[in-house]
Parts: sequence; C-alpha cells; structure tokens
Amino acid sequence: MTYLSHRPRRLRSTPALRDLVAESKLSPSDFIMPYFVLEDATEPQGIASLDGVYQHSLSSIIQDIKQCYEAGIKAVIIFGVPVHKNSLGSGAYARDGVVQKAVREVRNSFGDDIVIFADLCLDEYTDHGHCGLVDRNGRVDNDSTLELYQKIALSQAEAGVHFVAPSGMMDGQVQAIRSVLDKSEFKDVGILAYSAKYASGLYGPFRDAVNVRIADGGDRRSYQQDYRNARESLKEVFLDVSEGADIVMVKPAITYLDVISRVREVVDLPLCAYHVSGEYAMIKAASSLGWIDGEAVALEQMYAIKRAGADLIISYFAKDIARRI
Repeated sequence: MTYLSHRPRRLRSTPALRDLVAESKLSPSDFIMPYFVLEDATEPQGIASLDGVYQHSLSSIIQDIKQCYEAGIKAVIIFGVPVHKNSLGSGAYARDGVVQKAVREVRNSFGDDIVIFADLCLDEYTDHGHCGLVDRNGRVDNDSTLELYQKIALSQAEAGVHFVAPSGMMDGQVQAIRSVLDKSEFKDVGILAYSAKYASGLYGPFRDAVNVRIADGGDRRSYQQDYRNARESLKEVFLDVSEGADIVMVKPAITYLDVISRVREVVDLPLCAYHVSGEYAMIKAASSLGWIDGEAVALEQMYAIKRAGADLIISYFAKDIARRI
C-alpha cells in the first residue's frame, strides 16, 4: 500500500464547506415523532418529567402533527393512554380504543401523507403494567400474550395504520402478527419490530407519560434484553427478520450505539433507533440548569445515532430538530 508522503493542503473552513463534506446527513424525513393520546382528553396535558411533551387530545394531536408536517417530518408513532385498565388489557384491542380512534383521526386528516405507526403492546392497558398476560404466579405468559397481540394488530390495521410496532419483546411476536395480518388481507400493513429492546433504566419518563406502574415494584428483565449483552441483540434481530419484520429497531439509542452499529453491519432492512424518554429528559434537565447547551447536545446525539448506522430515529426532539436543520 502506498501512502502520500506530504501533508495535504489545509483549506479554509467555512460553514458551507463543512456542510458540503460532512460524512453524516440529517433530514426531517429521518425522524418519527412520538405522540401520547389521552383518552377522553379535551386539551393537551403536560408531562412533568418530559418538558415540552404532552398527552394529547384527538384534536390537539392533529394540530401538532400539522406542525411536524410543515417542518418536513413524514412519520408519527402513536401511544395510547386509556382511562380504564384491566388484567387483560382489553382496551388495547378494542375497536373504539384510544389508539384506534387516534389512528382514524390522523388517517382521515392526512391520508398517506403521514406514515402512521402504532405502538402494539399491553402495558399501557393492563392493571399490572406488564407487556403481556400474567399467570397466577405473576409471570408473563408469552404464548397467550401472542393471541392478544394478533387482536391488537387487526384492530389497528382496520383503523388504518401503516405500520404496527410490537414493543413487548415476546418470543414469536412478529411471526404471529405477520401471519394474522396476511390471513386477514392486511398484507400491506408493515411491522416495525422492537428487535433489540433493553431492560433499561431510561424509561421512567415514558411510564409517566402513559401512566404505567409495574405491579409489586417488578421489572421486565425476564422478557427484555440484558444490557450486559450485545451478541444477543443480533440473535433477536435475525429472528425478527426471519419472521417478517419490515423495519428493525434498537432501543434505547445513545447507550447502545455499539448495538446499532453491529446491527447495521449485518442487516439490510431499514434500521430505526429510539432516542428514549430518559435520554431526552436528561438533556432537558441539564439544559434548564444552564449546565449544557441543550439544543446543541440534542443535535449532536442525533448525529451520533445516524453515524452509528440508523436510518430512522424516534425522538421527542424530532420537531425541534427538524425545524432547526
């Protein structure tokens, strides 16, 4: 191999030149904006641990999505906050459930101009706060949960969703959902798989946003990934790809950039990363105290996620960053 023996001439650095030769690019269309919809709400409600994020009403979510669309964002993911919960999480698959209503409103307002993703899980709707059905011993029953995931998928597809987003990390969830969608003539509904979702300590503000508390102080380590493991994530991703996932995801983002990079090296499907509530809240809190430039750090982290290999980013900063770039 031949190397140049002289030092290349250093050009004068200008903002235009730096933009021209930048290795990583961010676009508003790279982002998916997350929304929380509060059942029966008449106006948006602020979330104390997520400064600037709201539990929306059906009317306020439409107004906010219009702002995102004007900023160039073309995709949203919807999470439901129901009034009533039970052990079966039946509100998750009810035809008139909060997510189903929100999907219909967004689809009626924007058609195919906005790509609609819907969270597919039970934790927001169960009185025990777990992502699946719980047996008499307090353990999550994987197989019986899959049957309910199928019901959720069908109800969301009927409402007009473009992608369902199963987030519960149940074994076989993608295959079960793909099978029922295909049999029910919803072959054009895609699946965003939470393929490498870690049992992280960064989800606290999200649980505030969806009013979830895990029963008896429990956790989800039995069905989410161990943050000490990286190779395990590739196994989970390959399983989801083989079962019919259209997009795979790593969650959280900043603390798992190595996982994003590993997945990017071996998977050709679109790769999404979720910059989660705790990652957002830490930047907001430090910025409010004057310790950091919050806007600069948020943008830096988005570029780090993109540089690691993500095609798409779910972030509560999405609208603000889209306007800035």
